Amino acid sequence: MLSEELIRLADKICRIQSETQTVEVKAAHHGCPTRLYDTLSSFSNQDDGGVILFGIDEDSGFAPVGVYDLNDLQKKVTEQCNQMSPAVRAIFTTAEYNGVFICCAEIPSLDITDRPCYYKGTGKVKGSYVRVGDADLPMTDYEIYNYESFRKHQHDDERPVERAKLSMLKTDMLQNYLLRKRMDRPGFAQLNEEQAYEMLAIMRNGVPTLAAVLNFGIYPQGYFPQLAITAIVAPGKEIGETDTDGARFLNNKRIEGTLSDMVEEAISFCKRNMKVKTVIDPNTGKRTDTTEYPMNAIREAVLNALIHRDYSPYTEGTPVQIDFFSDRLEIHSPGNLYGRMTVEDLGSARPDLRNPTLATMAEFMMNTENRYSGIPTIRREMAAAGLPAPVFQNRRNEFVVILYNHAKEETVAPNQPKDIVAFCKTPRTRKEIATYLGIESVSYAMKQYVQPLLSAGQLRMTIPDKPKSTKQQFIANE
Repeated sequence: MLSEELIRLADKICRIQSETQTVEVKAAHHGCPTRLYDTLSSFSNQDDGGVILFGIDEDSGFAPVGVYDLNDLQKKVTEQCNQMSPAVRAIFTTAEYNGVFICCAEIPSLDITDRPCYYKGTGKVKGSYVRVGDADLPMTDYEIYNYESFRKHQHDDERPVERAKLSMLKTDMLQNYLLRKRMDRPGFAQLNEEQAYEMLAIMRNGVPTLAAVLNFGIYPQGYFPQLAITAIVAPGKEIGETDTDGARFLNNKRIEGTLSDMVEEAISFCKRNMKVKTVIDPNTGKRTDTTEYPMNAIREAVLNALIHRDYSPYTEGTPVQIDFFSDRLEIHSPGNLYGRMTVEDLGSARPDLRNPTLATMAEFMMNTENRYSGIPTIRREMAAAGLPAPVFQNRRNEFVVILYNHAKEETVAPNQPKDIVAFCKTPRTRKEIATYLGIESVSYAMKQYVQPLLSAGQLRMTIPDKPKSTKQQFIANE
C-alpha cells in the first residue's frame, strides 16, 4: 500500500465511521495494542486478508490521534505476528494525516492449506478466529475441522457407518450399480464382489460407507435422522409472518429416503406449492403452463444441496432446507463452499469435490452430469424465464441459493449506471460497487454494469494482470 492509498483509506474510515470486513482500527497513541492476536488470526484466515489501521480512535468518533512511535509500533506488532502459527508477515505503511502520523499493517491471506492461523499461546482450538463484519469471533470446532479435512483430503462421504450392515442396503440397486461399472470398465470386472465394493467406496473394511447408505439404504434416516430435507411454505417474506388465519406455514413437510428419493419428492413438493401461469395461444389454442420458478433450476439446486453438502459429524444433525416465501425460494445446504471455491468462481472454475464418491454415484443413480454444469444451468434457466439472476450466498456455516420471482427485480435504484464512473473516482471493490447500486449479487453487478464500462474504457482495474484477484479494485479513467 502506498502512502496515498493509506490516506484515502483513513479518509474513508473517518467518513463512514465504521470498521469493515477487511479493516480494523486501533488508536495506538498511548502505546502498541497488547492483543492483536484475534485480528491477526481472522484476517489471515479470510481470502481478502485485511488491514489494521493504527492512529484512528474509534472511541473518539474515529478521530485521527496518531501513533506514539512509528518505529516501536512496527517492532511490537511484528513481535505479535511472530507469535502466530504460521507466523504472519505484515507489510507496514506510514503517512502523515491531519497533522499526525498514522500507520497500517497489511495482513496477507494464508493459503487454505495453511489455515487456520492461530495464536500459539492459546493453541489452535482457542486461538483461531474468523472475521464476521467488523468483529473477530472464535472459530468453531467445525470451521477448524473444515480446514483440516481439506488439507488431509479427507472425505466424509466415504466414512464407515458402524451400525450399518450390507443386508440393510437395497440389493437390486446395488447389483445394478456394480453391473454397470463392470460393463463400463472390463478390467474392473476381474475383481470379486468384496474387492469391487471396496474400490467403489461402498464398503470400508467390510462396513458400508455413508455414501452407500445414502444411495442404497433401505432407510438411511434410521442411522442419520437429520440427513433429510425440511420443506416449508411461508405466507410472507420472512419466517414468523402469518396469514389472515394466523398460520405460520401454508405447508410443512419432512422429506426422507435415499438421495434419489429425496430429489424426486422435493421436486414434487416444489411443483405442488408453486404458482402456475397458463397461457392460451389465440391462433392454435395450445395451452402452455409456466411455473413460478423453472423446474430445471430447482432440480439443479436441490441436487447440489444434497450431493455437495457437508456430511461431517459436525453437520449430520442439520437437514437441507427448502423455504418458499412470497417473493423467493431459498435452498439451504449445510456447510459453506468447499476448498478454494468462492461465490465469484461458481460456474467458471473447476471446484474441489467435497464428496467425490457421492458425486460419482449420482451420475448413475440420478442421471447427473457431474460436469460442474449445475450453476450455469440455474443461471441460464432463470434468465430464460425472465426472472432475476439467482443469488448465491456463502454464509458462515451454510451455502444458500436464492431464486426470486417477479416480486423482486434486479434494478439499479436510486443510483443509475452512469454514476458508477463518478463513484469510482476513488478505487472501489466489487462488493462496494454492488452495495452502491443496491444489488445483492456481486457477480450480477459486475456482469451487467462494470464489465461494459471496462470494455468502453471508462473504468480500469487496479491489478490488470490479475483480473480475478480478491484484492481487485476499479477506478475511473481520467
